Amino acid sequence: MQAMILKATQETLYMVFWSTVFSVILGLIPAVILTLTAPDGLKPNKPVYEVLSFIVNVLRSFPFIILMVIIIPFTRLVAGKAIGTTAAIVPLTVSAVPYVGRMFENALRETDPGVIEAAKSFGAGDMQILFRVYFKESVPRLLNAVVMLIISLVGYSAMAGTIGGGGIGDIAIRYGYQQYKVDYLVICSIILIAFVQIVQTLGNYLYKKLS
Repeated sequence: MQAMILKATQETLYMVFWSTVFSVILGLIPAVILTLTAPDGLKPNKPVYEVLSFIVNVLRSFPFIILMVIIIPFTRLVAGKAIGTTAAIVPLTVSAVPYVGRMFENALRETDPGVIEAAKSFGAGDMQILFRVYFKESVPRLLNAVVMLIISLVGYSAMAGTIGGGGIGDIAIRYGYQQYKVDYLVICSIILIAFVQIVQTLGNYLYKKLS
């Protein structure tokens, strides 16, 4: 049992880590576009902003369990298979990208307008303002968004166990639920709760330091 739980924990960490990395990288794209084209952005463009914002909202509203099934062909195309720990990273990333996009947009747009105006008065270009003002001033908020993302992905990774994604969720489903072994459910729940608490505590500490 211990070896099984340890392996499942490693699989969960593997899924959460790589889906976080990929979703942050990909989520930056819509976040930057939304920030720049917003009504108060550096390049206001209402049609682009409204369309992209609508797409992000639609994708964010998709239940993860349904999304996993719908994109099975895409998962198989990217990962070479539709089940397994590596394959589960695909739907986890797809579900997280719009979440990251919106969270990062909100973090960036909370930048003090006075700082942006000051940068403009010194002749800073749009890209300089984006990276040296928006991103620099938003580091604590961006970090907080990443912490929230990791916590959400922990829950999603548990659901990935329902379609053979592996990890703690798979153990909880196969042994705790299907075989009525309550001790497995308790142990899996404790591990997930402990992981979330560790991530949140570390995130709060870093947020205070950066703020």
